[in-house]
Amino acid sequence: MTLTPGVAVSDFVIHTIDTDGDGTISTAEGQAYAARFLEDLTLTLDGRRLALQVTSAQFPALSEMREGTGEIQLGLAAALPRGGRDRKVVLVNRHQSRIAVYEVNCLLPRDPRVRIGAQKRNYTQSVYELDYEETDEPHGMTSGLIWLTPLALFLTARLVFVWRQRPAKEAGAQAFIALQSRSAKQAR
Repeated sequence: MTLTPGVAVSDFVIHTIDTDGDGTISTAEGQAYAARFLEDLTLTLDGRRLALQVTSAQFPALSEMREGTGEIQLGLAAALPRGGRDRKVVLVNRHQSRIAVYEVNCLLPRDPRVRIGAQKRNYTQSVYELDYEETDEPHGMTSGLIWLTPLALFLTARLVFVWRQRPAKEAGAQAFIALQSRSAKQAR
């Protein structure tokens, strides 16, 4: 997961992470924030809730967050039992819902036995459904579990904080600009 606090809400987001107000994000503060973030996510497979774990947490400098360029990177993993046809993964994201814009994308799986089907999102993209199937073809992963990091093989989500008072059209445009800016940086 990539979380990018915008300039208009960065002070609020920083305050929720840097709880002692000393101007730095300690390891303990970062871990506490990641744990709170997990409480706002629900991941299910075929209607059964999966246990998510934080595998990594990287926080930018607070000055970058205040400029709207700092990205919080949270690596998440969940064990998926081996499957078959007609599987459905559902991700529900309620993190900072009053000030957030969500974007969820499906990546091509690394395992050739996994075939992506339909994707559905609600209007805000806070609920994402992915239909897929897993075949018995012998090449690919040898483990009985598929690990997602961050929600790997299937899901990558980007959460962009925006100012709540902005009109929805402007907020959407800002999120699009942020994504375009990030894509341009990656292309360099």
